[in-house]
Amino acid sequence: MPREPAEFTFPFHSSHPLDPPAEYAALRADEPVARATLPNGHRVWLVTRYEDVRTVFADGRLSRQAITAPGAPKILPIATGSKSIFVMDPPEHTRLRRLVANAFTTRQIERLRPRIAELADQMVGRMLEQGPPGDLIEHVAEPLPITVICQLLGVPERDRAVFRDWTEVMLSFTAHTPEQIRSAVGQLRGYLAELVAHKQRNPADDLLTSLVEARDEDDALSTEELLAFGQTMLVAGYHATSAEIAHAVLNLVSMPDAVARLAADPARLPVAIEELLRYSQAGGGVGPVRIATEPVRVGDVTIQPGEAVLPCINSANRDDTVFAQPDRLDLDRERNPHVAFGHGVHHCLGAQLGRVELQVVLETLLRRLGEFSLAVEPQELAWRTGTAFARPLSLPLRWRVSTKEGAAC
Repeated sequence: MPREPAEFTFPFHSSHPLDPPAEYAALRADEPVARATLPNGHRVWLVTRYEDVRTVFADGRLSRQAITAPGAPKILPIATGSKSIFVMDPPEHTRLRRLVANAFTTRQIERLRPRIAELADQMVGRMLEQGPPGDLIEHVAEPLPITVICQLLGVPERDRAVFRDWTEVMLSFTAHTPEQIRSAVGQLRGYLAELVAHKQRNPADDLLTSLVEARDEDDALSTEELLAFGQTMLVAGYHATSAEIAHAVLNLVSMPDAVARLAADPARLPVAIEELLRYSQAGGGVGPVRIATEPVRVGDVTIQPGEAVLPCINSANRDDTVFAQPDRLDLDRERNPHVAFGHGVHHCLGAQLGRVELQVVLETLLRRLGEFSLAVEPQELAWRTGTAFARPLSLPLRWRVSTKEGAAC
């Protein structure tokens, strides 16, 4: 008789937040497309092998938009009823992405680099003044992404702290109740509606104003889509990058000579950053749920219409058929086709911005702190859990300040 497939509970729990759950390797080997139940009771197919994950990302018969229906399987409650680009299918996705893509081209993001570098230098400078030890989360990993995405969108500086708590609640798996999540969504949307009205009266040189003008002049997008895009950018542009900065630094300091090597040769940073992104566990390791609109073959399983699929990015990035010694952090890994930013038409719009922020932060830390290390034992760190992006609540560093900055600390 054929063996009945096992049923798993997802998300899995890891022995350490920097390591992938052991279940990923076991599933890749024995059951790469497996049944699982989410905390909200929804059932999904987990996809863990690299090629299968890319198939899920690229196959148009696996719909993101279908998860917005009430009662549809989803991992985050905020997807319900959303008009976000994050949960759109073509042609609506294509139309909205075309409207905003120019703001996220490599050329446009490179124009932001000097300002990002200025901010990073100021923030690391304040950490230097107050430490060591200095809390990277408080001084850099949290304020830098907030400031950058808010300046890009056009959110006034005085309001940036207002939405921080809302967005943290919105990204909860299990840390907050559905009622708390709905309340946070409502408050953020109310704030954005007021901000859009302000931009209409007082246009500025920012992305939100451009979208308001597209709505008013060209009827290129609806008010609902405009608000959803602003919400998506604030949530993803802040939390994802903040967590990636924290994980990158933690993974670097776990290797005795990594910081010294990069400090001596900062030109190695772009290659190192791709490996840090592949290796990272910051984002919970899953792409958005998709729902089959037709029968779709993934691996050895045929996904039936109406069934949900969850691609496991962190598992795909540890697939030994693609990456040699995948559980080794190799900062010299030249061939690195990771899927940390997804694949296909939904490849992350802010990928280049995230890369630049990570590169600038690490370059600034290496230049101004010299060789730095964790100021506490790794097991002493407290972590934010139950949310889409896991990171330490604080990340205290000690350092040896370079000769350019003054005496050693």
